[in-house]
Amino acid sequence: MKLSELLELSVFEGTIIRAGEKNIDYEVNTVNMMDAPDIIHFLKKDELLITTAFHFKDDLHSLITLIQEMKKKGCSGLGIKTKRFLQEIPLQAIELAQQLNFPLLELPMHTSLGDIVHKSLNYILDIRTTELRNAMMTHQQFTNQIMNGQNVHKILQSLSSLIHFQVVLLNHHLQPITNSNHDSSIYEKLETILVENDIFQQTPFTFSLLDPDKITLTLFPVHTHKQYSYLCVFGEIHPTDRSTVLTIEQAINVIAFELMKENALKQNERRLHNEFFNNFINGSFTTSQEILSRGKEFGLENEQRYVCAVGKTIERHKETSFSQHRQDYELIYDTIEAELQRFSQTVHFFTVNGAYVLLFPLKSKQVQMDPFILNLLRKLQIKVSTRFKKDLCFGLSNYAQQLLHVPISYKEANDTLYYGQLSGQEGFIETYQPKEVPEILRMVPYEQLKKFYSDTFQPFFDGAKKDHDVLLHTLSVYLETHCQLSETAKRLYVHRNTVIYRLEKCEELIGRSLKEPDETLRLRLAFRIKALIQGQGESIHV
Repeated sequence: MKLSELLELSVFEGTIIRAGEKNIDYEVNTVNMMDAPDIIHFLKKDELLITTAFHFKDDLHSLITLIQEMKKKGCSGLGIKTKRFLQEIPLQAIELAQQLNFPLLELPMHTSLGDIVHKSLNYILDIRTTELRNAMMTHQQFTNQIMNGQNVHKILQSLSSLIHFQVVLLNHHLQPITNSNHDSSIYEKLETILVENDIFQQTPFTFSLLDPDKITLTLFPVHTHKQYSYLCVFGEIHPTDRSTVLTIEQAINVIAFELMKENALKQNERRLHNEFFNNFINGSFTTSQEILSRGKEFGLENEQRYVCAVGKTIERHKETSFSQHRQDYELIYDTIEAELQRFSQTVHFFTVNGAYVLLFPLKSKQVQMDPFILNLLRKLQIKVSTRFKKDLCFGLSNYAQQLLHVPISYKEANDTLYYGQLSGQEGFIETYQPKEVPEILRMVPYEQLKKFYSDTFQPFFDGAKKDHDVLLHTLSVYLETHCQLSETAKRLYVHRNTVIYRLEKCEELIGRSLKEPDETLRLRLAFRIKALIQGQGESIHV
């Protein structure tokens, strides 16, 4: 309670405020009566001291020191009973107290110090008892809402009605978890302020956003098992307003348990999500159909192009402990996840062996890397660098033309990240550079590859199935042996003339000579495309 409220008790009647009128609203938690010379060692913050000043009647220096030390300790004020040992409070003490804005009270002669202490403490105790009773009732109200199936949003509505301020629940990135009617730029400014001043874990703290917002906010951290969320009150809640603070604290306690419950469910969903992806890239599924079926459960479609990004953090401080590293890993995961939720396009997010894997579905048919991917990755790097003082590096894959091709894309991205780290770069985003023909072919849209294959071999499909298989197989071996007839016959276990006959049939079907370099290149590419498509478990039908 405030000192000004305490002075309204009848037991303080006749008290004169000699100094510190501006701070008469200091918080008072207890009242103490002492006349010991070393009294300062026993005083506490927010404590009002009353005394006869017996030991200071002939020692002005000690009284001056007492006032100075009480101010440093954050005491609520000093009350001196005059006309007994001190006829009046020395002028130097009054001037010092006035200079320090420290409440200095002159207590009347007729009042017993014991009565002042007794009645003051009883009054404070009654106030505290009422506050605690109200807090327990409030806590029970919030708990009942949760037990009756109502969500955090309902608790916030009830809290807002009780304290007469709008409240919003923010995550540890200071983004609204619940509905907010305010501009998102307000929360971006909040994050900037907290990062610049490194006050993420203080409780509570109040500040104002100046033009054009002109909004005063009070943040109360909501503690869960591993991180902070924040209860944002659109208004100033002073710490001395104990009733309001206790009401908010009861809501925070209930909200914290509800958030931990939701987080446990979320962790289980995340585990299933990551298990699927790990099994997928490690080839644990036996059939393509199983992959496609499981993928649909997580929003992954087969007829979709994907780009894979694999990211890892580089420690700036090598002395980081394992537990701290693990905690940072989880918090960085949450940071990336929160940013992806704010992103306008869908991005699938997984973890593999301590790496962060982002899978970008693409709608466009362009071959160049989409700018939005690079912009998002750079934004994630800035977030992680600012909040965790770590460098987040990424390796990017080529395009996967289908979901079934994603394991290859993951390997490309992971290899790119690995070689980027070996080069000693910091905070890099490297794109995989294809080195083999199949890798280059994978950059071509999937439907175009199938059309090229179909157009190239269409003449062979018009005849009997037996001829189709024999001629194509002979042509394939012939190209593999660098157009050597003898070597082709040897591998096929047939006579050289048989090979010549089959190749002549091939030339008749395609209408071109196999001695033309452009034609053999076209055929080689078509066979490469066939192997690429069938390597993913897909049959080709023309």
